[in-house]
Amino acid sequence: MGLTKQSTGTGVLDSVLRIEHNIPGSKVIALAGNPNVGKSTVFNSLTGLNQHTGNWPGKTVASAQGKIKHKGISFTMVDIPGTYSLMANSAEEEVARDFICFGKPGAIVIVTDATCLERNMNLVLQTLEISDRVVICVNLIDEAQRKKISIDYKELSKELGVPVIPTNARSNYGLDKLMDAVYDIAIGEPGTRPVSITYDDEIETAIKILSPRISELAGGSLNARWVALKLIEGDASLLKSLNEYLGLDITKDEALLELLDTVKEKIFNNMDPGLLRDRMVSGLVHMAERICKRTVHFQDAHYDNMDRKIDRILTSRVLGIPIMIGLLAFIFWLTITAANVPSEIIASFLFRIEEHLTAFFIRQGLPGWVHGVLVLGIYRTVAWVVSVMLPPMAIFFPFFTLLEDLGYLPRIAFNLDNFFKKACAHGKQALTMCMGFGCNAAGVIGCRIIDSPRERLIATLTNNFVPCNGRFPTLIAIIAMFFAKSHLGALQPVVSTLLLTGIVVLGIAITLFISKILSKTILKGIPSSFALELPPYRKPQIGRIIIRSILDRTVFVLGRAVMVAAPAGLIIWVMANINIGGYSILAYCTSFLDPFATLIGLDGSILMAFILGFPANEIVIPIVIMSYMSSGSIHELGSLIELKELLVSNGWTWVTAICVMIFSLMHWPCGTTLWTIRKETQSWKWTIASFLIPTLTGIIICFVVAGTARLLGLGGFQGL
Repeated sequence: MGLTKQSTGTGVLDSVLRIEHNIPGSKVIALAGNPNVGKSTVFNSLTGLNQHTGNWPGKTVASAQGKIKHKGISFTMVDIPGTYSLMANSAEEEVARDFICFGKPGAIVIVTDATCLERNMNLVLQTLEISDRVVICVNLIDEAQRKKISIDYKELSKELGVPVIPTNARSNYGLDKLMDAVYDIAIGEPGTRPVSITYDDEIETAIKILSPRISELAGGSLNARWVALKLIEGDASLLKSLNEYLGLDITKDEALLELLDTVKEKIFNNMDPGLLRDRMVSGLVHMAERICKRTVHFQDAHYDNMDRKIDRILTSRVLGIPIMIGLLAFIFWLTITAANVPSEIIASFLFRIEEHLTAFFIRQGLPGWVHGVLVLGIYRTVAWVVSVMLPPMAIFFPFFTLLEDLGYLPRIAFNLDNFFKKACAHGKQALTMCMGFGCNAAGVIGCRIIDSPRERLIATLTNNFVPCNGRFPTLIAIIAMFFAKSHLGALQPVVSTLLLTGIVVLGIAITLFISKILSKTILKGIPSSFALELPPYRKPQIGRIIIRSILDRTVFVLGRAVMVAAPAGLIIWVMANINIGGYSILAYCTSFLDPFATLIGLDGSILMAFILGFPANEIVIPIVIMSYMSSGSIHELGSLIELKELLVSNGWTWVTAICVMIFSLMHWPCGTTLWTIRKETQSWKWTIASFLIPTLTGIIICFVVAGTARLLGLGGFQGL
């Protein structure tokens, strides 16, 4: 099922669901829950690979939908964003609330964590205020047993008035019973009697005053009691949603407005809505405490000591950052050493195909320029991008997903939160930055997890300062040629890894510095507060890690890169093969750029290679080689020794190498990333800003480095 944007009328959720409701026998199921409760595991276990992932129309919030058939009925399960509340403090909470309220799901499954059930009760109770078609899935019961937590599920079901099903989604335990409960509720009358949630006397009095009039206006389409609560609370986003999805603008009903004014003046004495919300939340918290006290029992008061002992090391002020950097260096080392062989195999395979394509063009007697454009231009460029990008991504993304599955990524955000706070940015930016190591486009998409629009923009604009795997080949090759010499023997990969890690740390430092500048200039604001949950350490699921990292990340990012690289190959070939006055267009361009490039420690060929490498950073070095060798197509030499000889003969020094690495770290995002930024921000202004900010930063730093070297006569630098 695809998501469609409704241009007029009832809004995006109705446009999504109308597709499914029109299919005979099909039922829509909402899957809700807090973050880190195994909701995605439940979703994946139930729907398998029959899934579709996209965005909620008009929102930078992820949506996943999947198909499942149970007892002859087709169900469409919609994995709504993980959220702690339905009070619409963020885009995720607003989407979750609107889907539950206006999406008309046949059943709502709320996934909870058996190890911290009381905390999850806040979302459960809020949902029960809205709908009676609810099933509670108590997941991770294996971890609860390990931590000696026992839950009386029958008593919990009795307390809540809805079915409660214990599950261990990793082993598929309890999922059949869960679907049985969903089936019973979705195909007919729910037959449930959700617990009645009561608040203090003043709030209850206000609800009684407002509810009758709301019932008349809503016509039973919504729970009048719950809407009354939202009006008392002053939830403006709900009023907007009521108008969008139901065509109900209750702000124009004079009778209701008079009742609301009466409530605020006589009962609450014009109290701050924020204080009213606190009183409502307190009511939910106290009820959650009462329910869990009766149904949840801890046999060991120190059940989480092991997690805490590990956290004392991984999140300590002394060891937290060094361990994080060491782990990052290990992943880089593994990526560097393990990617070479598969990259060569893929390149060899793809270029054997090129030979067959060339033979085919010759047999067909096609003009040479057709072969040049299609094979030497488009195909060869795409082949280089695939052979260089695929192996590192196929290694890096699974390791990244493994850390995510283990529960370590939130610890990285915890360790870096103070640094980002000082930069007036968001602690979750640490996570999006880590995603950028695999691909900056993936890192930009990851910025959705940041609730604050201002801080989300800062994270988006600065994500390019961490090198993606497309820039790693250039950085690694230059390090190996000019700094980690071959005479180091077995230590060469270690030295390369340490230097590469140093470059990455520099990128992180620049990220913090630029974030600070942005927050003090064009994106002024105060850092927002957020609840960072440190989930328990969990045994990773290797099979699902491989599937998620390969299908959801590697293939997705590679597909975008190929789409951008194909037209780039055409342009590069045309520029290198169309001659004017005996010189190619590429040669004219490099000559034109040479004076400026020299000022920043490069030359015209290098700068032109970065420009032509805009679609994909992987092709920068091959373009440099093509330019130096005056070749008409992308080319790569057989060894780093040959490559270094070519570079040195064209004026490279170690200062040039440093400037190239700096500019590789800090220049415009690739075409794939810019395309993603445009789609995520829905703004050309911020897309252009994301182009200019790293580029100007790189130019300034390279100019300082090259100028200093020129003044001091370092490294034989005389200017290229």
